[in-house]
Amino acid sequence: MSRRIVHVIGTGTIGEPLIGLLCNFKKDLGIDEVTFNKYTPLTTDRSKVSNLLKRGARLSTNEDKFDGFNNIGLKAEFTSEQAIERASVVIDCTPSGFGHKNKKEFYEKHLDSTLGFIAQGSEFGFGKMYARGINDSILDHDKDKFIQVVSCNTHNLSTIVKTLALSDGNDNLIEGRFNLIRRANDLSQTSNFVPSPQVGKHGDDVFGTHHARDAHLLFDTMNIKLNLFSSAMKLNTQYMHIQHFYLKVKEQTTMQSIISKFEKNDRIALTDKINANEVFSFGRDHGHFGRILNQSVVSVPSLNLRNGNEITGFCFTPQDGNSLLSSIAITEWFLYPNSYEDKIQCLKPLFFDEV
Repeated sequence: MSRRIVHVIGTGTIGEPLIGLLCNFKKDLGIDEVTFNKYTPLTTDRSKVSNLLKRGARLSTNEDKFDGFNNIGLKAEFTSEQAIERASVVIDCTPSGFGHKNKKEFYEKHLDSTLGFIAQGSEFGFGKMYARGINDSILDHDKDKFIQVVSCNTHNLSTIVKTLALSDGNDNLIEGRFNLIRRANDLSQTSNFVPSPQVGKHGDDVFGTHHARDAHLLFDTMNIKLNLFSSAMKLNTQYMHIQHFYLKVKEQTTMQSIISKFEKNDRIALTDKINANEVFSFGRDHGHFGRILNQSVVSVPSLNLRNGNEITGFCFTPQDGNSLLSSIAITEWFLYPNSYEDKIQCLKPLFFDEV
């Protein structure tokens, strides 16, 4: 492959910081070029697109949108399909449902010329489920051309389970129960805000909500069958998702051992904070693009151990940052299958031990 080009489709909550990260660490990641696709030319988004262009990314759009972007002072260099054709890896960050549509309309036509296609958590069934640090061991270059990076809450849930119940290589879990307390919408969104706390439905008789289902399927890629169940609700806030977890494990443990396991996982941050606004503010002040990239932020004061094997606590989900590492890691796996672990170490300084 002469040039390693990563193409990101979508500039929303995940797409925008992902493009920025790829541009900022392009040299260390061994990427020659970053391109991105934006469908609609909006003056309200002009500043965002302009800043991504300044970082070195190159814009594509549908052919019939070229004049619209020119009219607001932005130059698209490629049509949407041209950008896909010339890409080594495509990362789809479009709204729910569009990833599947794009797969059928575009991606399946370019299997021979493109190393891989990646979609986000909303695109259930797009490809093999993946979360960095959870199931890297089962990736297969002969089979895996389509990858679905799991959702933010599934990242959090899965890393808590693996750290506390699977970290010694054995299945130590009896059961896991989770309540996902979600923020109403993303900070950049102006619709779908809820006026008051809103409870969710249990749409799955076995797993409750898709979070436990997706985590179960994620571990199932490694032939690990886990007893998981989740519930979800929304609060009228835009700060952060919070996850309440209850894990019943087979072997007796101690609080010291629990905290030690969290500390050894560099994708988990610990905090003495109990307020979402304080955690969010820390990310805004110290994180890349104002985001916390850790998969989970565990509130130490909330932890409780009952009967020596029932672990309860709260953790914060950095919902606009914690899946970015997985998207970059799987991109590097497509580009550098034998050295991607080393390549992504350039991102390590962006992760926090403590928030």
